Amino acid sequence: MNTEEDRAAGSGTEDWAEELAQAGWSSKAEHVAAILRRRIAEGKHRPENRMSEETISKGLKVSRNTLREAFRLLVHEGIVEHRHGQGVFVRRLSVADVVDLYRLRQVVQPAVIRDLKGRSVSLGQVRAAVEEAEAAGLAADWMVLGTANLRFHLALTALAGSRRLDELMNRVLAELRLVFYAMSDLREFHATYAARNRKILELIDAGAFAKAANEMTSYLKAAERDLVERYTATR
Repeated sequence: MNTEEDRAAGSGTEDWAEELAQAGWSSKAEHVAAILRRRIAEGKHRPENRMSEETISKGLKVSRNTLREAFRLLVHEGIVEHRHGQGVFVRRLSVADVVDLYRLRQVVQPAVIRDLKGRSVSLGQVRAAVEEAEAAGLAADWMVLGTANLRFHLALTALAGSRRLDELMNRVLAELRLVFYAMSDLREFHATYAARNRKILELIDAGAFAKAANEMTSYLKAAERDLVERYTATR
């Protein structure tokens, strides 16, 4: 019989097989960490969930040594934490963590948009994320809406054409998703910023890069204030 821990980790073989196919799996710890990072970002492991070594190593068909190295990478990134004698758990972030994440985003994301001037880029992935969020809002599917909002930011960052920047933003947004999952109701929050995503897309599409960058700065400052206030109330 599956334990509650196994159910939270997604113990079914089909679930893990899908992860392996999506990740282009190899035995390297970095790839295992990437799978776990994405699963955490998608809500398959929530703050305070214990990460079962047995379930994950069997599901991914990797040794426990490889899995432990992957855990060490995620500990370094601040996504999970090791508790002596208890195991590895998904972190619950502090308010200071939230402020720091937004400080980084306010430096990086407007700069990415400003740098688009004079370059030819495809906005297909950005537009798809905006449309997915809008459809989720109409369907009142708030989990999908929140995920689509994060995909919007990942797609925007990807326009820079930098693998290292993509990896950075993936880590940042995986951490930020931990904040969202620790809170009970973010429908209004996600819906508000989904509408602002559309505005930024339209400004970029029109070639108004400076205005789009300024809008992103305003967006992130407002989101930080809103999220910190809500998150503080839950602690």
